[in-house]
Amino acid sequence: MRDETVAKNYAETLFELARRYNSLDEYGEAIGMVAGLVDQNPKFRAFLETPRIDDDDKKAVIKTAFGGKVPQHVLNFVMVTIDKRRQRLLRAISTSYDMLVDEHVGREHVEVTVARPIDDATTEMIAERLTRVLGKKAIPHIRVRSEILGGLVVRTSDMIYDGSIRRRLDGIRRRMLQAKMPKGSSAAADA
Repeated sequence: MRDETVAKNYAETLFELARRYNSLDEYGEAIGMVAGLVDQNPKFRAFLETPRIDDDDKKAVIKTAFGGKVPQHVLNFVMVTIDKRRQRLLRAISTSYDMLVDEHVGREHVEVTVARPIDDATTEMIAERLTRVLGKKAIPHIRVRSEILGGLVVRTSDMIYDGSIRRRLDGIRRRMLQAKMPKGSSAAADA
């Protein structure tokens, strides 16, 4: 929990810096690029995270790798994470930053689970309906899970709507099991 809070604080700082320079998307892409390299390259991650390598050497490599490719303020920001020994949080910082930008511009990422793959037109229709319901631009992330049988399950940051056939069948089954049999009838009498 502490790392999540620290990452969010760093992301808020970068977000405010990006707002000041009217560069929300550019800064987000830049911190995402740095975090992506750390995630994708285990040797680079080990290099950045090991305490055996001097921080100045780490910063020199970062300057060489990203100098001119990312805004100077983002490069300086990454240097500060190294100074404060927070470079292992770069992915979490990037994720928190993206969430702050989404909130700022009125976007919400929504996980939509369906039973079978859907086409682009259906995905667009789902996005439009969710946008109307949520009151902000919905960005659906489609997952296919055949066990829901049909319908869909929608998860947002604070809501779950389960419109799956599996849930409906489970509900019918529970109601049938809870139903009382009329007096005088029994399973044995029917046999």
